[in-house]
Amino acid sequence: MKTLIWNILTAVSLIVQLVSCKQYPQDVVNKYYSQGEFNGSVLIVKNGQMVCDTTLGFRNIEKGLKADKNTSFYIASLSKSFTAIAILISEQKGLLKLDDKASMFVNLPEYAENVTVRQLLHHTSGIRDYENLFSKKGLTNQDVINWLFNLKNLDFIPDSQFKYSNSGYIILAQIIEKVSGKSYPDFIREQIITPLKMNNTYVYESNTVIQNRASGYNKQKKPDDYSILTTGDGGIYSTPEDLYKFDQALRNYTLINKENTIMMYSPFQLTSGQTSNYGFAWFLENESGEKSVMHTGGLNGFKALFWRDLKNNSCIIALTNQGDAFPLGNFLHDIKKTIQ
Repeated sequence: MKTLIWNILTAVSLIVQLVSCKQYPQDVVNKYYSQGEFNGSVLIVKNGQMVCDTTLGFRNIEKGLKADKNTSFYIASLSKSFTAIAILISEQKGLLKLDDKASMFVNLPEYAENVTVRQLLHHTSGIRDYENLFSKKGLTNQDVINWLFNLKNLDFIPDSQFKYSNSGYIILAQIIEKVSGKSYPDFIREQIITPLKMNNTYVYESNTVIQNRASGYNKQKKPDDYSILTTGDGGIYSTPEDLYKFDQALRNYTLINKENTIMMYSPFQLTSGQTSNYGFAWFLENESGEKSVMHTGGLNGFKALFWRDLKNNSCIIALTNQGDAFPLGNFLHDIKKTIQ
């Protein structure tokens, strides 16, 4: 009898220890903040229920201005999902087809005249990335197009491989402007931002004033602010709350129909026979039937994370303005353990 009681007490003690050791999302966020690895805003949803919505640190260190839930952070390459949705909206309006040649709409070098809209979306076009131009302050889309005209060929035969290209998404932004007759910022505002009431989301332009904007910093908390003007590949400031509205709109087919949504999340078969696990501006994951999509972004003093579990209506959104201090991969791994 004593042995049985002892075993029961031991089991209960072990359970209590396990429960007390379980970390919650807020615990993880607090740990990264206290270690000086995160300064920014986080929103985490588990099975449709918000389990963490917090902002820690400063939007402007020099002025001592604290960040809040309405502080807009530069989201870098998360902007590509807005561009992809804008293309699909244009397709649904009959303004273009995904297998149209991009050169039908915009002026491209001769070597790129057969590249299609779909290939640009998939990063399988062979259009070279302009990453060596990132350091040019005030860089514009036209600067990138001019640079492409100075090259002599594609990086590879289209659809033969996947290679991430910011330049390709700049071409997509120009296509959106051509078929809609509106500027890229106006189209994104009218078709996505305003309908979804994303009140703290902006496409950045040289004359844009964002009252509650986060300034960018490096690991040593020295200014490292966003300083280029390209759109399509980046150029958007937002908040986790607004990005969650975007997440829900994609789940509810508010912006694009179900057919295009499925296509957006579908892997692409390369001509080599290999599969590219990149849809339309989302990296695709499928573990034991649990399908999730994600994208990250980073430039200057900013990093951004957007992970979405498609089956269980869960998501992790983290935006920081102290970019190189943030171990994004470790953070995602630790947070996922708290909600799965």
